[in-house]
Order: sequence, then structure tokens, then C-alpha cells
Amino acid sequence: MKFRLYRWSVWCGAVVAIAATVSYYVVGQLAPPSPGASTDSLVAFFQEHHDGILWAVVLMGIFAPLFYPFAVVTSLQMNRIEGGWGLLSMVQLTTAIVAPTGWIYPLALVATATYRQRPPEIIQMLSDQYWLTYVGVAVIFVLNVAVIGISALVDRRENPVFPRWFGWANLVLAAGFFPGVFVYVDFDGPFAWNGLFAMVIPSICFLIWKIMMIWALLRAVGSEEREARGDAPAVAVTAA
Repeated sequence: MKFRLYRWSVWCGAVVAIAATVSYYVVGQLAPPSPGASTDSLVAFFQEHHDGILWAVVLMGIFAPLFYPFAVVTSLQMNRIEGGWGLLSMVQLTTAIVAPTGWIYPLALVATATYRQRPPEIIQMLSDQYWLTYVGVAVIFVLNVAVIGISALVDRRENPVFPRWFGWANLVLAAGFFPGVFVYVDFDGPFAWNGLFAMVIPSICFLIWKIMMIWALLRAVGSEEREARGDAPAVAVTAA
């Protein structure tokens, strides 16, 4: 039952990723507008997509909390490396807690803009706050993803929990999330909320990271299960 729950928790991450894709791009059609988009165009967008946006928020409200089991099983695998709850596994868990809020809170803003008719200036303000929050908060995941990578690199077990290349890949992907923080000072260009470095590259990094994490966690849960059954040696922790 323990390892069945672990695997279910890993697949929760896939469910959240699918739900987010459907909610944002199919139901809500929330592609980022230009920061310089006119107020009239924003008002027209919210009116045209009124029902879709509100249902997108509902869907994410239902599925976003499933990220918590995914975050917990990640830290549980990391604490195999640390020999219990340590700095890396705790940092991963505490930063991962932000993820569902980082989706739902900005969506609540866009739902507020959509829910009833409001002055155009208020709609523009809520739209700005939505995109600045949604894109800008991604910088938190630099630390989240980086500590996962570090845990893989410091693992000195005979049978490592994660492959070594996985550690380096997480560090590279963590760097890909960093430019999102510049949306607060860049109104146009690659660092704006719809730009290459702030939106496009982090989105691609997230997709790659999610697929990679699901594979690595399923592999790690399998190795833990074999150790528990005595099919593989449970090697003492020697991580530095």
C-alpha cells in the first residue's frame, strides 16, 4: 500500500500538468497579452472568454491541490539521500508548497476581473496583477528545482536515488525559471511577461522538468520498494 500511494502521488504531478494545460489554453484560452495591449482589447477579451475563464479557475481549484502529494513524495525520496528529513528535502517541500497558491491566487485575480462588469481601468489593473504574479512568482522554483538537483549530485549511495545526470539537468532547468523575476521591470521585449525569457523558456523548462521528474520519481520509488523487499541493498548514506 505504501508504494502504491507513492506511485499515485507521482502520477498526481502528471494530472496537475494536464489539468493546467487544459485549463489555461483550452478552457480559459489565457495566452498572455502584450503588456502594452489596450484597455479596450483587454475588456473585450474578458467579455468574450467570460465563461471559459471562470471554469478554468474552477478546474485548477479542483486539481491544483494534487501537486501536494507530488511534492511530498519528492521530498520523501530526497530524504533517502539525507538519511531522514534534512535541509535539502525540507527546502524542496517548503518551496513546493507555493505551487498551488502560485496558480490559484493569480487565477482568482483574473476571475475577479471576469466575474462582473467593472470599469476598464480596474480590469486592466487586475490583468496586470495576474500576469505579474503568475510569471514573476516562478523565480521561487529556481530554489525548488535546484535543491532537487543538488540532492542528486551529493548522493554517494552505491545505488543512487536519482541518476547523476538528473542532478545537472535540474540545475540547468532551475536557471531557466530565473528570468521570470524581471517582468516587474521590463515592459517590452524578451523579459516581459509574454517574452521569450520570462514566459516561453520557463514554460518549456517546466514541461521538460515535469516529464523528467515523473520518470525519475517512479524509478526511485521502484528502487526503494526493492530495497524494502530485500531485492537490493539499502546502502548507508554517505552524502557530503
